[in-house]
Amino acid sequence: MEILYSRCCGLDVHKKTITACSITPKGKELRTFGTMTPDLLNLAEWIKAEGCTHVAMESTGVFWKPVYNILECYNVEILVVNAQHIKAVPGRKTDVKDAEWIANLLRHGLLKSSFIQNREQRELKELVGYRKSLVDERAREVNRIQKVLEGAGIKLASVATDITGVSGRSILDAIVSGVEDPKFLASLSRGKLKNKHEQMEQALQGLVGKHQRMLISTQLKHIDFLDQEIARLDQEIEEQMRPFEQEIAFLDAVPGIGVRSAQVILACIGTDMSRFPTTSHIASWSGLCPGNNESAGKRKKVKSKKGNPLLRTTLIQAAKSASHTKNTYLSAQYHRIAARRGKNKAAVAVAHSILVIVYCMLKHHRPYQEMGADYFAKTNAKAIKNRAIKQLEMLGFRSGSRPLNFSLFVFSLKATLLNPFGRGLVRCCLSGTVIFRTDICIRVGQFTLKMINHRLYDMIIFGVYTLRINQAF
Repeated sequence: MEILYSRCCGLDVHKKTITACSITPKGKELRTFGTMTPDLLNLAEWIKAEGCTHVAMESTGVFWKPVYNILECYNVEILVVNAQHIKAVPGRKTDVKDAEWIANLLRHGLLKSSFIQNREQRELKELVGYRKSLVDERAREVNRIQKVLEGAGIKLASVATDITGVSGRSILDAIVSGVEDPKFLASLSRGKLKNKHEQMEQALQGLVGKHQRMLISTQLKHIDFLDQEIARLDQEIEEQMRPFEQEIAFLDAVPGIGVRSAQVILACIGTDMSRFPTTSHIASWSGLCPGNNESAGKRKKVKSKKGNPLLRTTLIQAAKSASHTKNTYLSAQYHRIAARRGKNKAAVAVAHSILVIVYCMLKHHRPYQEMGADYFAKTNAKAIKNRAIKQLEMLGFRSGSRPLNFSLFVFSLKATLLNPFGRGLVRCCLSGTVIFRTDICIRVGQFTLKMINHRLYDMIIFGVYTLRINQAF
């Protein structure tokens, strides 16, 4: 095979030792080093003395990071390779043979490096990753408080959405201090919870033991500590994110993405999109695309790849948040897919769309442009019309020789009849068909339709669409 790199080195990295194999025109040499910082410096000096221009190693856990950080200071191209891509023949595995195998693959150009951010971006990624861990730990601690309250018969979560909010925290502090009167505890409610005084009083009637008060007190202190640390990390991340204020503002305009999500996305992928040739490359790296499993010309069902866990979870959370927005393209896409494929697959599909949007915005430096919730209806207007005609024909309606005039509206499943003129016939059938033979004004959702000229108007309700059919009677 063709030799691409005449001077290269393969490293088999472990927790305590590193086995190195250098291949040069002089021959092959094997050395073993420790993983302490002085040992890593000796390894770097040895690689430099051998004249190696390329170094490859497996991405084994976090053990590759100190090696990468030190070799990065030398003029050496470092390849951190997925361990699945360089597996040798089973049954012939030793540390020395692994290092030789990595060096031989690198020598012939058969290794593909993983994407590794620069040092500043790696530090920023560690900060946002640790902040996410603290936020998750805070959520787990709140669940532990809820578990203790349920054991004491306190149903606070059945009335209050957030048990650690202003009202919930005041009630919990009072419980810890020994207050047991449900009326007094319910009087500590603030805001909208004041309107639920009776429900709150019933929910706060329980039996709280001494050990349960101690547990709640300890858990509240832990939550306060986590809030302080999260605020401190927020301040540090915001300080390091100042050069990317414009990019954060761009991403914040995308439905489902907030400031924190934008910071995580930029910390993971950066702002330079030239490292990803296409949207398919960045989707594959983030794990938001299915793998390939094809045999005998048949594509089999496969799950999405693992990818970058921090970026993947952040984008899926953003997708679920976008599904709750109104009159947006991403929300329409989510509900369109969820109806036939399920909510989980719809969330992954919307997360992929958000990643593609972010890629295009960062690559072309353009703000987000909303396409609207009716984007899919506009692109498939003909198919929707044909499907509606078939539905009408199944219900017994015939278009005859004269074509029907269709108008498509989105409605909120509530229709109000306004200003009937008292002439003609108004009939409401249980099938959802309302037939009017009169002059009448109908309000459907946010749209007002005026019926005139003594024609037959059929309001047929299908799913989330209303079709108005005009035809001479």
